[in-house]
Amino acid sequence: MVWLASRNQRIDTENAFRVGPLIAAVEARGQSVVRLNFGEPDFPVPAPILDSLKSALDGGATRYCDPQGIPALRRAIAEHVGGRRGFEVDPETVVVFPGGKPAIGLSQQVYCEPGDEVIYPSPGFPIYESFIRYVGAVPVPLHLDASNGFAFDPDTLADLITPRTRMVFLNFPSNPTGGVASQAQLTRIGEVIDARCGPDVRVFSDEIYEDILFDGASHFSIASLEALRARTVIASGFSKSFAWTGGRVGYAVMPNREEAACFRQLNINYFSCVPAYNQAAAITALQSSEVWDAVRGMTETFERRRDLMVDSLNALDGFSVQRAGGAFYLFPDIHGVCEALDLSGFHAALPDALRARTSPSSLFQLFALDQHGVAALDRRSFGRIGAEGKDYLRVSIAAADAQLLAGVAALRDAAADGPGLARFLREKRWHEMI
Repeated sequence: MVWLASRNQRIDTENAFRVGPLIAAVEARGQSVVRLNFGEPDFPVPAPILDSLKSALDGGATRYCDPQGIPALRRAIAEHVGGRRGFEVDPETVVVFPGGKPAIGLSQQVYCEPGDEVIYPSPGFPIYESFIRYVGAVPVPLHLDASNGFAFDPDTLADLITPRTRMVFLNFPSNPTGGVASQAQLTRIGEVIDARCGPDVRVFSDEIYEDILFDGASHFSIASLEALRARTVIASGFSKSFAWTGGRVGYAVMPNREEAACFRQLNINYFSCVPAYNQAAAITALQSSEVWDAVRGMTETFERRRDLMVDSLNALDGFSVQRAGGAFYLFPDIHGVCEALDLSGFHAALPDALRARTSPSSLFQLFALDQHGVAALDRRSFGRIGAEGKDYLRVSIAAADAQLLAGVAALRDAAADGPGLARFLREKRWHEMI
């Protein structure tokens, strides 16, 4: 497509959305699909948020507003973020975005020159890796391992830091693994960054799942470490904690007012502003005790579902899954399934172009959807660089118990359906799906 600027060849996507048309095609054949692919809480938006939204609309909050975020919301965010992390936040360092994603891409535009290196977790939220090459920077994946709960050894991070390092992305609780770093681990990570990185290196701390923690854990931010405070962008939002994905309200706390002003300028150029009525409802989300009661109830349900699904998935041949510490995902290792079905051998024998676009786990993912009606996401959906030989699925637990157990049953049947898989591969249906 010669009419496209070359940078368009360097940006990727989020497969949680890409799978949607594949699900629709399966359902069009009359087959129902258990949807365990999407990162969207299956709970209603708490009533006070909706009431506030309606009131703001009725009150005429439908005009342009401050591109950085309305002052009342920025003050509420500053109080919320600072109160939880133990330091004062200047509302003038808060920037409000249309969702959590813009801060990820815009931060790379603000801080990175071509050739700068960006360290990011892999597996991790796919938009981290997607944007790095788009802005001309160099992706440096920090591979997470199941052996330490998908956190990482600070020494591993230390080995990746070079004079070209410009940003380090962290995400706890993690998407897709549900991993949570302890205060001790984050302290060691902070010490490594402080010792090896200059003051111009920025830490992007993605804390969007900060309220969805299990087993009595409490959230700790690397920005709470005094040595890292002036280097850290704290990013969060209202989609996950408040089951309000359609509201598209995210925010970030920048290290200082000058950097916040840069993001304000980009907001003006890209979005003008976030709708004032949504921002008014976001204030209610932060300040309503009824809303926080709903958040706690949702989290308790997710924790119960986690336990149900960990036990159910680990009972399947070829599946091995850890007990996630937060978020609402499980990340089972399905290497045993891929070996038993000889997907590893099939994948290795593919032509280079097809092999580069797939993996054993992605072939199983497509087969499970197309023939057994269960949608999940493969390991490559969460960072492609260095994903070879790593066979995982992300399973969302944002569904009712009956749906979750139906999904487990469908995965079990897919893993045992050698003849069906052979037919699926032979007919090359998967060519149309990748």
